Amino acid sequence: MPTSSVPSDALVFFGATGDLAYKQIFPALQQMVLHGELNVPVIGVAKAGWTLEQLQQRARASVTEHGGLNDAAFTKLLSVLQYIDGDYQDPKTFEQLRIRLGNCSCPTHYLAIPPSLFGEVVEALARSGCAKNARVVVEKPFGRDLASAKELNAILSAVFPESSIFRIDHFLGKEAVENVLFFRFANTFLEPIWDRRYIHSVQITMAENFGVQGRGKFYDEVGAIRDVVQNHLLQVVGFLAMAPPTSLYPDALRDEQAKVFRTIVPLTPDTAVLGQFAGYRNEPGVAPDSRAETYAAVRLELDSWRWSGVPFLIRAGKCLPLKATEVMVRLRESPLWRVPFGANYVCIRQDPDFHVKMGIRVKRPGFDLQPMPSELSVMKLNIDGAVSPYERLLTDAMRGDGMLFVREDAVEAAWSVVDGVTDRSLPLHEYQPGTWGPPEAEALAADIGGWHNPE
Repeated sequence: MPTSSVPSDALVFFGATGDLAYKQIFPALQQMVLHGELNVPVIGVAKAGWTLEQLQQRARASVTEHGGLNDAAFTKLLSVLQYIDGDYQDPKTFEQLRIRLGNCSCPTHYLAIPPSLFGEVVEALARSGCAKNARVVVEKPFGRDLASAKELNAILSAVFPESSIFRIDHFLGKEAVENVLFFRFANTFLEPIWDRRYIHSVQITMAENFGVQGRGKFYDEVGAIRDVVQNHLLQVVGFLAMAPPTSLYPDALRDEQAKVFRTIVPLTPDTAVLGQFAGYRNEPGVAPDSRAETYAAVRLELDSWRWSGVPFLIRAGKCLPLKATEVMVRLRESPLWRVPFGANYVCIRQDPDFHVKMGIRVKRPGFDLQPMPSELSVMKLNIDGAVSPYERLLTDAMRGDGMLFVREDAVEAAWSVVDGVTDRSLPLHEYQPGTWGPPEAEALAADIGGWHNPE
């Protein structure tokens, strides 16, 4: 069984000719070579009728369009790049892979393929001997609901130990998301006030000012809950609500995340509002009678000592007024000078840039002791040149470092939270592009001062 101290000696990525490989994986591989993190065989697998030369051309176009070509690093990448063209249902494909792996003792298999193929590829890896002492990296979405997630976990667990399974969520590889952890736990002033005694409410908004961008068929099958709420945004809730981990050992962090997810009261139709922007059904690939939600707003309750009575609100949507991912933590009001609600807050912007702001009150100039609002810009971080999420996560997986990957129990606990609002028969409210979603969502935040709209 590979341990965190044993680096992988080969990288196999299934789906080598796909869209994800073109937009994300090849640029990440070039950067890994550039940073000295990739000097082992890289074996692409796909069924496209291609040759190695065609895959090399595809890789060159990929890195040129997405990040820029580095001649030296790309030349080295080509020197280790191999290709197997074959059907995932054909045992001969995996026999070829076993031969290509040769004496490799700890390969990493990255499944950049549709979730419907995960099970048969994993089982084929086992039958061919390619899974021995190997790691597997699985792309999201990890299941469509709790039942299918459990099925996938059972298939994976029958072949790989949990320590060798890396469920990838590229959101966790972003510098801005990791900075939420650092802001919370690397600053001692914050922890004493980070609970129900001082925090009034928490809001997380993930707004996109565009539609499905040609991904209509995929999005119509998934919708906002499965696409970003069950994974990306619940991970942010975990980072915001977790207790301090006992150490920086990967499972110490993941233990605390899982504990948070288990305290969240499962959502019901009364605690969620789903919407669809006007014109969505005209998008290519979208069913004319589609019930897919392009907007979701939910209100979470955490049944724990730390967070009892503190609402956590999440909303995510397409065709909203702007593109931003932002956390607004509102503090309780001071007993002196009954200032308007929301005067004290911590605002963490994660996208498109990262910064932290704090709302405070200072004395208004003059004879009277009257407060006035002010804002501290704690930090604005330029993350240009930062390691990309896929470079970070693939590097970590090949090192065996699971800290930024989602564990089996956390996946199932997260699905338990949202399972009650994934039914396509639930009410679906239309909203106009360029607005903040359907008006019905306002009721979820009415008792906490309304939604905070990023600017």
